[in-house]
Amino acid sequence: MADHKAGDVIEVTAKDLPLYCPGPNAPHWSMHPRVFLDIAHADDHTATCPYCSTKYKLKDGEKVKGH
Repeated sequence: MADHKAGDVIEVTAKDLPLYCPGPNAPHWSMHPRVFLDIAHADDHTATCPYCSTKYKLKDGEKVKGH
């Protein structure tokens, strides 16, 4: 997951699962309690962080195994 701007949708891959926010590359100022996001079972493979409203989307074509 790369750095992002507010309002961006962050595309993630199967390698990023289990998905949590804030991510490992999040700037220090944006820290909040870690929350895991169940993007694998969402119908549209998207999730929004309840703390910071960052939106995540599983990259098109990614296959989720065992999640």
